[in-house]
Amino acid sequence: MAREYRIKTSKRSGDSGIDYAAELNEQQYAAVSARPGPALVIAGAGSGKTRTLTHRVAYLLDQGVEAGNILLLTFTNKAAREMLDRVEELVPQDISALWSGTFHSIGNRILRRHADELGFTRSFSILDRDDQKSLMTEVVKGLNIDTRGKRFPKADLLASIFSLAENTYEELDDLIESRYPHLEEWLEDIKMVRKGYRKKKKATNSMDFDDLLILTLKLLQRDEGLRALYQKKFRHVLVDEYQDTNRVQCDLIDLLVGEKQYLMVVGDDAQSIYSWRGADMENILNFHDKYPAAQVFKIETNYRSVPEVLELSNAAIRPNQSQYEKELRPAREGGAMTPALVALDDPSMQAEFLAERIDELMGEGVEPHEIAVLYRAHYQSMEIQMELTRRNLPFQITSGLRFFEQSHIKDISAMIRFVVNGRDEVSFKRMVLLLPGVGGKTADNLWLAWAGSAAGRSVDVPESFSDTLLTFRVPAKAKDTWEQLCHTLDELAPGGVFARPSEMIFSILEGIYDDYMRGSFDNYENRKQDIEQLMGYGESYEDILEFLAQLSLMSSVDGEPAGKAGAKRKEEKKEDSIMLSSIHQAKGLEWNVVFVVSLADGMFPNGRVLESGDLRMLEEERRLFYVAVTRAKDQLYLTYPMTNPKSYTGDYMTRPSRFLDAIPTELTEEWEVTGW
Repeated sequence: MAREYRIKTSKRSGDSGIDYAAELNEQQYAAVSARPGPALVIAGAGSGKTRTLTHRVAYLLDQGVEAGNILLLTFTNKAAREMLDRVEELVPQDISALWSGTFHSIGNRILRRHADELGFTRSFSILDRDDQKSLMTEVVKGLNIDTRGKRFPKADLLASIFSLAENTYEELDDLIESRYPHLEEWLEDIKMVRKGYRKKKKATNSMDFDDLLILTLKLLQRDEGLRALYQKKFRHVLVDEYQDTNRVQCDLIDLLVGEKQYLMVVGDDAQSIYSWRGADMENILNFHDKYPAAQVFKIETNYRSVPEVLELSNAAIRPNQSQYEKELRPAREGGAMTPALVALDDPSMQAEFLAERIDELMGEGVEPHEIAVLYRAHYQSMEIQMELTRRNLPFQITSGLRFFEQSHIKDISAMIRFVVNGRDEVSFKRMVLLLPGVGGKTADNLWLAWAGSAAGRSVDVPESFSDTLLTFRVPAKAKDTWEQLCHTLDELAPGGVFARPSEMIFSILEGIYDDYMRGSFDNYENRKQDIEQLMGYGESYEDILEFLAQLSLMSSVDGEPAGKAGAKRKEEKKEDSIMLSSIHQAKGLEWNVVFVVSLADGMFPNGRVLESGDLRMLEEERRLFYVAVTRAKDQLYLTYPMTNPKSYTGDYMTRPSRFLDAIPTELTEEWEVTGW
């Protein structure tokens, strides 16, 4: 083996003038100034991870490393831009030659130079999700799959399945069996679609986002000369959020690093919460097994939270067995409020407490945008949204959609609206467009047939919808579903008398919509929970007209101006709004005041996780809880309902989340909340 001789004086070091030891804490400085070679940096929440990475880049440049010999891999374009901007502020030299970006953008950059080696031209198109769906729909049509009996999975769901399989190396058979068992009857057809989709991409000189990783990896694996070229170019590889890498990304990193192993990865195993989309925490846990010579650095000084929040956070994650042990230490002084543990009677009272406490905080001078309400699942925000709306408290939601604006909620309400108002053309067309094989033209024809019928012209609710609707002609593949829909509509108003709102929703879900969701959405369980929550909400209404009126009021934001003025107002509203967010979408963010809600077993941790008995899944749920509590800078509120009277299956008592058991009683202050 050749002896390595490293030139240390090709450039005068210290060009930036940075006093690294003075600007960084001891742990950060140790990582930033580490000798070349494999290094794992475990950066705790709020510990200055980005600062460490950007100073490491500056340090390498000061040691004479050329900018073009550095590769910085991130998970978002925003993170890449932010890091480059910070490096430019730190060093005086031109860093435009530095390669920085997401895994996909770096893959695209490599493939643009070498795509011809894989049978593509360098001008290949990149398919977005809509393009993928269109291409896959054409493939399904060309295969003449018999979908007359049951609904074949939609292109969007197929794209999600194929993506997960590609990024985890999981066999399609195993993936369908473990995650989509309801699709097992279509397994062979799904395999044919996947094969046809790959051929179609090649024929149209197109790649989807997964190809940007898969094909880059394939290219480097089979072309030794090209692999050596990029290994030589990227003398130093740095990776952000390493705990979120999947198997493909990890293999790609290893190939680019090669034998020199000048690799630094930064991450936090305690914030690994994305296994459901293919992230593999084993990559960070087993890093030392792959790179035995790796230095391991821990950065544990937290600059975000008060000591009271950090003590609770450390206790919350401690029970996990699979982790790098660390203890977050506060840089801030204590004396702030002790985190509040608040038991409420039910979800309605939880919403009332949150709204009232938020109103008080705003009255005390806390800005709305410094307050966040975090939840495990979107349905848990429904009553909170309603209560904030009633009190005219401004809020925004990370998904951009309020509970009642979501497509599956609007689908359910469209069926009810049509039954209540047979002249509602919009609701009728939305309803029939859910049927397989029904497009815009067929929907128009069905509406004309209904509007021209005696039942459609009447202002009264017909005693039977099916008597009229079943006489209409529908595409062959829609026939069975159409019949089921017609009989379901009869159940919503048997004999011309409206059923109760909760009963209507139950009939729609069980009669037709559950099958539709299974074949249409990769987050079927989450959407079903939303509808069950809506069902529970409907329990408090006897009058369907009043129920629909409330849905309309809650799903619309009236008076929003259009154009540039509207965009400006929307941005202003965003800056002056309370944030409602799922915990997954809150990762990387922080607020002065954080409410973590619905901390009851079955809600958080998730009921499916508890039923599975899978320790790995339970530990990921605990990491999710850890991410939630570490978002808080000053004040933290942990709330849970003691009963859930809004469940459509009836009232039941809840158990406080088992995650609260790990928190010593002295680290929280119990609040007793009473009504009038």
